[in-house]
Amino acid sequence: MPLNPARPHPIIRDLMTVPYKPAADARGRFMETFRSEWFPQVSWARLQSNRSDSQAGALRGLHYHFKQVDYWCVTSGRIRVGLFDLRRNSPSFGMSATIDIDGADPVGVFIPVGVAHGYAALSDCTLLYIVNNYYDGADEFGVAWDDPQANIDWGLTSPQLSARDRSNPRLADIPVEQLPMHDPQSPR
Repeated sequence: MPLNPARPHPIIRDLMTVPYKPAADARGRFMETFRSEWFPQVSWARLQSNRSDSQAGALRGLHYHFKQVDYWCVTSGRIRVGLFDLRRNSPSFGMSATIDIDGADPVGVFIPVGVAHGYAALSDCTLLYIVNNYYDGADEFGVAWDDPQANIDWGLTSPQLSARDRSNPRLADIPVEQLPMHDPQSPR
């Protein structure tokens, strides 16, 4: 694997993907999934690792933060990641994107501060994710998963949602001064 395999996403500024290079043999496979040096634009001093198991049809999101980035890796199953740039001064403000990830052909996804994110479980799945700050409920925000401004095709007809995610506001209902800011010093 090259020293830094992280690649910029073509739509959302500062979003990165990492194609993994599995080494496989008769015993199974091995792959490197994360190095803090791949993302030098953030501090990883307060690293926290989490696991989310979801049943097919579940939808989690859209969530965003002011004080943490996320790095996602699907270990089993298939998901569709939905992304919506809420950083009011970002060159990609208001743009959305989806990335399909399969545990059989995984890719890492680096999600910067202020980019709303969520996923639809297209099958039973396990998502491992690393964040660069310890959990803080005061840094948990959301925007409606079905916001017409995001226009995300989740690939589900009747998603299973938490009460929190069903009640997230639309972007039009969030005062602009309460939206995150893009850090123009972030490397592309």
